[in-house]
Amino acid sequence: QVQLVESGGGLVQAGGSLRLSCAASGRYFSGYTVGWFRQAPGKEREFVAAMNWRGTITKYLDSVKGRFTISRDNAKNTMYLQMNSLKPEDTGVYYCAAGSTGLVPTSGTQYEYWGQGTQVTVSS
Repeated sequence: QVQLVESGGGLVQAGGSLRLSCAASGRYFSGYTVGWFRQAPGKEREFVAAMNWRGTITKYLDSVKGRFTISRDNAKNTMYLQMNSLKPEDTGVYYCAAGSTGLVPTSGTQYEYWGQGTQVTVSS
């Protein structure tokens, strides 16, 4: 069982940066694939970024490539999402997720554990 708690959301102007953190409890977190998803008002949840357990494979939503960076510190049971050059369209509730799959899926159905979400608002 893994419990995830996000932090680091907030209000930022366009062009600014935020760093989201996701602290995990559970003995086997280091063996899980991790991901970030977001949901904007009135829209479906979408994949943002994911990383395998070793940190050697990453995937990103095309619109965030070059601006967002996913990382993890298995010693601290924590994953991160560094978001730079933020745009108003990045606004939404951001969720971290963890899954036991050995792949790096972009579908939320492949992740068993989810955080409660943290709000990110980017003003123009």
